[in-house]
Amino acid sequence: MISKVMAATLAVAVSGLGALAVTSTPARAQSDVEAEIIGFHQLCEKGDRRACVRFGMLIGENKQRHADWRRAHADWWWWEKG
Repeated sequence: MISKVMAATLAVAVSGLGALAVTSTPARAQSDVEAEIIGFHQLCEKGDRRACVRFGMLIGENKQRHADWRRAHADWWWWEKG
């Protein structure tokens, strides 16, 4: 009887931790370039101006990538919402 209660409690705890990990997970990179872009964006948000410039350069290098990122991360272009 005690083992069933402990197993149920453990299952609830593990699923709760799993849900917490999923909801608090930051953007994940699909490729090396995307990982680099995410890194520059995070540094830019922390106030690193060079990272902001590099982030803009990497996004601007490819028009399709720029369009994809605008769709995937619309909150990063908050100033253009009208």
